[in-house]
Amino acid sequence: MSAPEAAESGGSTGPAGVDGGPTSPSGLLDVLNVASVVLDTDGRIVLWSPQAEELFGYPAREALGRYAAHVMVHERHVDLVVKLFADVMETGQSWAGAFPVRRKDGTTILVEFRNMRLVDDEGDVYALGLAADQSTVRRLERDVALSTRMVTQSPIGLAVLDTGLRFVTVNPALARISGAPVDQHLGRTAREVLPLLDPDGLEEAARRVLRTGVPIVDRSTVGRTPADPGADHAWSVSLYRLEDSRGTVLGAAFSVVDVTEQYRAGVEAETARRRLALIADASARIGTTLNLERTACELAEVAVPELADVAAVDLLDAVVAGRRSSLGPGEAALIRALAVRTSDAPDVPCEADPPGRVARYAPDRLVTQCVRTGRPVMVAQVKDEDLERIAPSPEAAGLLARAGVHSYLAVPLIARGEVLGALDLKRTRNPLPFGQDDLLLARELAARAAVQIDNARWYQNARTTALTLQRSLLPSHPPVTGGLEVASRYQPAGATTEVGGDWFDVIPLEGGKTALVVGDVMGSGIDAAATMGRLRTATTTLASLDLEPSVLLEHLDRITSGLDHSIATCVYAVHDPGLGRCRIANAGHLPPVRVRPGHAPELLDLPTGVPLGVGGVEFSTTDVDFAPGDELVLYTDGLVETRRHSLDERLDALLALLDGPERPLEELCDHLLSALHHPDNHDDVALLVARARE
Repeated sequence: MSAPEAAESGGSTGPAGVDGGPTSPSGLLDVLNVASVVLDTDGRIVLWSPQAEELFGYPAREALGRYAAHVMVHERHVDLVVKLFADVMETGQSWAGAFPVRRKDGTTILVEFRNMRLVDDEGDVYALGLAADQSTVRRLERDVALSTRMVTQSPIGLAVLDTGLRFVTVNPALARISGAPVDQHLGRTAREVLPLLDPDGLEEAARRVLRTGVPIVDRSTVGRTPADPGADHAWSVSLYRLEDSRGTVLGAAFSVVDVTEQYRAGVEAETARRRLALIADASARIGTTLNLERTACELAEVAVPELADVAAVDLLDAVVAGRRSSLGPGEAALIRALAVRTSDAPDVPCEADPPGRVARYAPDRLVTQCVRTGRPVMVAQVKDEDLERIAPSPEAAGLLARAGVHSYLAVPLIARGEVLGALDLKRTRNPLPFGQDDLLLARELAARAAVQIDNARWYQNARTTALTLQRSLLPSHPPVTGGLEVASRYQPAGATTEVGGDWFDVIPLEGGKTALVVGDVMGSGIDAAATMGRLRTATTTLASLDLEPSVLLEHLDRITSGLDHSIATCVYAVHDPGLGRCRIANAGHLPPVRVRPGHAPELLDLPTGVPLGVGGVEFSTTDVDFAPGDELVLYTDGLVETRRHSLDERLDALLALLDGPERPLEELCDHLLSALHHPDNHDDVALLVARARE
C-alpha cells in the first residue's frame, strides 16, 4: 500500500493493546476533528479526508487536484505557505503553525497546521498536512491545563481508576491522605494501598458505578491509613464513571474529602446526647421503690451496657446495717455487692463479685481506696497486676482475667456527706478504655443514685426497726390452749409508715377458758406499734381479772383515751369450753366469722360499738354458741379491704372461702392470706383462727 493510500485508509481496528489485542479507539481525535490532507511535490491535493471537507468547506471533488495553498490558506499568506512547503519537502523537517483560512462560504477561521514529508516504498515523496480549528485546540489546551492545576493543587484527594479499579492518576492531596507516595498507588488497587479503609465496600461501590453509571456522592467511610495508623479518620468519598465521546467506559473518578473534624464533632454531639439521655433515664428508673436491693439493681441496669459491660453496686457492710463507717489508711473494707449486671457476657464477673455476699477488700484494693478517700479510681488500660488490686482475691482476679476485663473505673456513692460504697465498672467487650467523659458520667450517675440508695437504706432500717418492735410485741402462743386449737398469722405492711397497728393475742384464763383478741390501732409506724404494745399489755392484765368482755373494753377505752388521742378497734372474746359458748364484745371492729359444721359460715351479728379512745359510750357483751368443731375467725381490715371493691363484696369472698371442707388451721390461715390479701392494699394484717376441741 502506498503512503497516500495508507493516509486515507480507515478501519474499525484500533491500535494493539499491551497484550497484543485490539482496544477501543480514543474519542479525543473525534473532539479535535483533525483534518488530513496529502499533497504531491507540486503542492496539489491528492487525498482529502471528510474532516478536511468539514473544516474547509470544499467537497473532495472540488479540492482534489487543486493547489492546496489556494484552498487551505488565505490569499495573503500564499507566498509564505509555498516557501514553508518547499522547506519541508527539501529538508524533511516538520513544520507547525497557525494561519487564517477562508472557507468556501467566505468565513475566515484560524487553523492549526502540522506538515511533514512522507516517502512511500517506491521513493515517491508526498506531504501530509494535519489541520484543526485553533479554537477547539485552545479550548482543549485550557481544559487540560485547568484540569491539571485543579488536580495537582486541589486540597481534595482525587484519583482516576481504570476499569480494573487500579489507580492510573493520583493527585498529591490523596497521597497525603493515604500516607503513600503517588508512585505506590499507580497500577495498584485501593485494597492493596489502603487495606484498613473498608476495601470491600469501596470496591463494591466502584464496580456499581462502572456498571450503572449512577454516581455515588458523599459516601461516608471511617478507617485508618498509613498517614495516621493509630487513629480513626473519616472521609467523604464520591465516585463518578468516566466515558469518552463515544460512550466508552474509561474508568472511574475518585474524590476523597477528609471530614474527620466534622465526624468527631458529630460523634461528640451524639455521645453528649446519649449521655444526657442516660442521665434522664437514670432519673426515671433509679429509686422507683424504697427497696435497697432493687434500687441498687436499677443503678446497675442503667450503667450496662451504655457505660460499662459489667457494673456492680458495692456498699460498705456497716452502711447496710445502718451504721456510719470510716476507714483508716491500713484498714480493710467489708463490702457487700448488692447488685451485679453484665451485658451479654458470661457469669464470670458475677462469680468474681457475687451479689449479696460480703467480701473483704484489703487496704491496697482499688475499691477500698475509692471508699476510703471518697474519690474515683480509674485504670484505663488494665494489666495483669492491676487485676489483683481490683478483685478481692487471687481467685477472683483469675475470673476477671478470663472475662477479658481491660478497663476499670470505680466512683464513690456519697450521700449527705457520707460514703456509702462505690459504683464499680468494668469493660470487657467494649474495646474503648474508660476516659474522662466516662468518669464525669459515672460520677453524675453515682451522685443521683446515692441519694436514692441512702433513702432506701434509711427506709429499710426504719422498717426493720418497726417490724422488730411489732413482732416483739406479738404473742407466741401454743397451738392448743384450754379447749381451743389456735393458729395465727401476721402479715406486715409494704411500707415503713404503715407498719405497727395490728395485733392479736391468745390469753389462757382460769377454768380452762381462753381469751381471744384482735385489734387495730389507727395510724401507722413506730408510734402505732408502741400504742399497740401498751394496749396488748393492758388487755392481758385486765383479762387476768376475769372481767366481762364489755367491762374490759370500757377499761381499755379509758386507757386509750390517755394515749395521746390514740384510737383503736378491737374484738375481745372469751371461750368457755364448759359452757360451749363464747362471750364477745366489739369496739368498732369488723365482725368475726363463725363456721359450724353443716352450716354456712356467718358474720356474727354483734353490736358494733365505737372504737377505743372515743369515750363516753358503753359496750355490750354477746353470748355465742361455740360447740366442738366450730371455728371462730377474727381478723383486721387489712385482710379484706381493697381500693377497688366494696367491703360487702370482700366479706362475701371471705365467707365463700370458709365454706368448704375442713382444713388444718395452719393451712386455713395460709389459704385466707394468699386468696384475700390484695397487692394494692398497703396495710398490715392480723389473723386469728380458733377451733373448739372435744
